[in-house]
Amino acid sequence: MTRTITRRTSRLAAAGAVTLVGALLLAGCGRTDSPTGGGEGGGDAIDDSPATGTVEVWAMGNEGEVLDELAAQFEEENPDVTIEVTAVPWESAHDRIATAIAGGETPDISMLGTTWVGEFAATGAFEPTPDGLVDESSFFEGSWDTAVVDEVAYGVPWYVDTRVLYYRTDLAEKAGLEPPTTWEEYTAFTKGLQEAGAEWGVSLPPGGFDSWQYVTPLAWQQGGDILNEDGTEFTFDTPEWEEAFAFYTSFFEDGISEPRRLEGGEIESAFINGEVGAFYSGPFHVGLLLEQGGEDFADKFGVAMVPGADSRTSFTGGGNLAVFEDTENRDASWKFVRWLSEPETQLAWYDISTDLPSVQAAWDDPTFAEDPYLSVFGEQLQDSKAPPAIATWAQVSAVIDQELEKATRGDTTPADAIAAIQQQATSIGTGK
Repeated sequence: MTRTITRRTSRLAAAGAVTLVGALLLAGCGRTDSPTGGGEGGGDAIDDSPATGTVEVWAMGNEGEVLDELAAQFEEENPDVTIEVTAVPWESAHDRIATAIAGGETPDISMLGTTWVGEFAATGAFEPTPDGLVDESSFFEGSWDTAVVDEVAYGVPWYVDTRVLYYRTDLAEKAGLEPPTTWEEYTAFTKGLQEAGAEWGVSLPPGGFDSWQYVTPLAWQQGGDILNEDGTEFTFDTPEWEEAFAFYTSFFEDGISEPRRLEGGEIESAFINGEVGAFYSGPFHVGLLLEQGGEDFADKFGVAMVPGADSRTSFTGGGNLAVFEDTENRDASWKFVRWLSEPETQLAWYDISTDLPSVQAAWDDPTFAEDPYLSVFGEQLQDSKAPPAIATWAQVSAVIDQELEKATRGDTTPADAIAAIQQQATSIGTGK
């Protein structure tokens, strides 16, 4: 129970934590203005000899609490290496990394929230991923992209996360509906759940912190994006984004979604008692619902890929591993990262942490392939996407959160909201 709740907190922090303090520190940290290295990979290759020396690793949340158990296996295979894990609370992780970079007191390796990579890579603090360290194609494409800044890979994805649709199967059966695959079916499905007894057909955040993660996939599903092809300009002022905002706000205009954000703990109870018929979330909610709902509740809910337009693209996040330029034990650090990226290691890590593997081959194991819930997440990861790894993403995403809240309240139109986002994002810039 405690572990699961901690994991939920870590996911939220990983995906969107940002502070002005961190931005100011980075602006003045004295490092290079842009990342080094050329092409994806690009650092000097690492050999296959055993790792030696001491490697300091910072890991956040639950991962920081249990990584020692996995690291002991690496130390057993490499008797002359010592892995020292420092557990860092998610709440202070962003600022602690920023301070370490500014002060030149970084560890050898740090776990990172996926949306932090662009910001920190822009300081020149990370080493490019060595040539041949891992096979890029072995990772989920959307997850690998979270490690790439200006076509240079910094570190590797460690574990992945994505959103799917949780829904009440008993209410859907009562309404005579199958899980939706399109936007039209999605609207009809959630209305049907209300007619079958749910007060709210779906629970969506009406704006505020990290609500961009819910509306952005709607633009992606139509072919829209955040930046143009060469990554130099924002592309919010497009029909795809306006339609995404219009579709999202329709759930509030039609009384399908409650105009209030359900906080931690509220969504589980509202879903279990039937007040809410559906919601979007990551894999951690499976365990929470089975634990809080009791044995009988297992037959009352299911998960499905997100409904879509031209595609069924969802948001992907998770945790990455990066090695700092100032590491005093470069080779051993990368050898540990490489070992953590092996399918067998990722299966062992799932047993310890319940983190989902970032390497696709690990998903062939029956643990995932035959699980009725996890197999859906594996399928969704094939069509998941992350925001661009740019230094200013935290600022830009906060603007989306603000304008979406105005739109769901009816204080602005989708067209005006999109125009405001485009204007403010352009003013902020991409950080290049």
